[in-house]
Amino acid sequence: MLDLPGKVAIVTGAGSIGPGWGNGKATAVLLARQGAKLFAIDRNLAAAEETRGLIEKEKGTCVAHRCDMTASADVEAAVAACLARFGRIDILVNNVGGSAPGDPVTMTEEVWDNQIDHNLKTAFLGCKHVLPVMVRQGGGAIVNISSIAGLRSDANRAHVAYSATKAGLFGFTRSTAMAYVKRGIRCNAVVPGIMHTPLVEERLAKQIGNNDAAALIAKRDAQVPMGKMGDAWDVAHAVLFLASDEARHITATQLVVDGGVTAGNP
Repeated sequence: MLDLPGKVAIVTGAGSIGPGWGNGKATAVLLARQGAKLFAIDRNLAAAEETRGLIEKEKGTCVAHRCDMTASADVEAAVAACLARFGRIDILVNNVGGSAPGDPVTMTEEVWDNQIDHNLKTAFLGCKHVLPVMVRQGGGAIVNISSIAGLRSDANRAHVAYSATKAGLFGFTRSTAMAYVKRGIRCNAVVPGIMHTPLVEERLAKQIGNNDAAALIAKRDAQVPMGKMGDAWDVAHAVLFLASDEARHITATQLVVDGGVTAGNP
């Protein structure tokens, strides 16, 4: 079940912002555990190399590659490098993203443009350069990582560009899925909720938690109906399912991984 022998997977944002397991890092390791050969992309090569080391320690196969996913030439070169090493691409996980605070008045145009590039253009460029490969092969699976920020908003915390781009990923996912549904290519989205990844300690504690990570974690846990935040492994297992042949009849859909947050607070 959920085995990926002979599959080649590209995971973008495959490193981690700090100690522990980020979504991309956990996803890359899990796909490798299931038999896939990994091409781990990150703009921080050292972070991608750490992921490679973990996979190789478990006797898996992984190549670490530095790439700015907002730059088309970089993405094209990364895809070419993956093909040169492995000869095919069966799975693409578009995992690059990040949030910046601000409403339409307080957010600068530069931050807005950067958020569009970082959260939406990266998925576009990943698909732009990988889809022709999958078409030639006769199939493939794409999983885009969105967020419940695209489904709901918080009156106490505005991040309009992040919400807009994550909602935009839903439309991008559905449209891409239907454009390639006759060619054996599936495209779906995983939608994480309030998660505990290294982002909490490394960034959110400073931005919104008064440098008190423990208090912020307790507050975030309390917001989840199941009583506790999920983690990167919850996201990784959702990605694994959608990337696997067991999900062969699933496309153009969203798999929400949020412990009941959106249902409890629509």
